[in-house]
Amino acid sequence: MKKQMSIVLTCLCAVVLVVSCKKDQHTQTPAASGEISQAALNAIYNKGFSTADVHKVSGGYLVEGDIFLSEEDLATSFSGPVLRVANTEQYRTTNLVTNLPRTIKIKVTGLGTAFVAGADTAINRYNHANISLTFTRITSGTADITISGFNQGPSGGYITLGSSGFPTSSGNPYSAISMNTNSQAYGSNPNVLYVGSVIQHELGHCIGFRHTDYFNRSYSCGGSASNEGSAGVGAILIAGTPSGGDPNSFMLACSNGGNRTFNANDLIALNYLY
Repeated sequence: MKKQMSIVLTCLCAVVLVVSCKKDQHTQTPAASGEISQAALNAIYNKGFSTADVHKVSGGYLVEGDIFLSEEDLATSFSGPVLRVANTEQYRTTNLVTNLPRTIKIKVTGLGTAFVAGADTAINRYNHANISLTFTRITSGTADITISGFNQGPSGGYITLGSSGFPTSSGNPYSAISMNTNSQAYGSNPNVLYVGSVIQHELGHCIGFRHTDYFNRSYSCGGSASNEGSAGVGAILIAGTPSGGDPNSFMLACSNGGNRTFNANDLIALNYLY
C-alpha cells in the first residue's frame, strides 16, 4: 500500500502510523530502472502485473506499490481465466488459502507496540467478519504470516507503507508482511487504527485479494489512469461486488491516510471467497 507524499508532508498531524523500535532492521532500496532487466519486466507483465514503477529489492521485485514478487514467483508459469474489467469491483488471485476452516497464526517481530496493537486490530476485524479463516497472534513458535519492518524513503511522490504477496500454489497464505519504518512514512505519533488498516490491507493480499481499483490506480492514488496488469492473468472478478465506484474499500491501492476497514462490499467479497 502506498501513500501520496503531498498528503504526508502537508497533513503530518493526521498521517500517523507507527514508529518502529528498530529502524535499521531491513532495508529495501529502490533500484535504478537500468538495474531491472527486460526479461524480468517481461516476466512481471506476463504474471499480470504492471511494469510501471517496478522496484528491485532483496530477493525479488516490488510491483504495484505493495506486492512483492520473488525470483521464484516470476519463474512459475501460470494460465488463468479471462478477466472482465469493470470499474472498481473486487478481484482475487488465482491461488487462495485452502484446507478450510483454518486458523492463520501471525507473529510481529522487531517492531514497536503500535504495530503489535495494529496487528491485533486487523486480526479482530477479520475474526468479526465470520469467515472460515480465523486469525490469531502468537509470540513464539512458527507463524503462518510474520510481520516485520523495512526502511525505505519516498520515491516518485509516494512512499510505500507496507508490502506483502499472494497465496502459494499449495494453498497457504503469503508468509510475510513488511511495514515501512521510515520516519517519513509514519511520523512520530502512531495511530493504531491507521496501522491496523494498513496491516488489514496487506493481510488481504496474503489471502488472495488484489486491489479494488486494479483497472485504474488513479481512482485512489491520483495522477493519470494506470491499469495494474494485463487482463486474464491472476485477477479474477469476485461475483456480487459493485461495478461502480467504491471509495471506502479496504483493498484500494493507495491509503486515504486514516482508518479504513471493511465496508459492505468488502464483506460480500470476503464471504464469497471464505
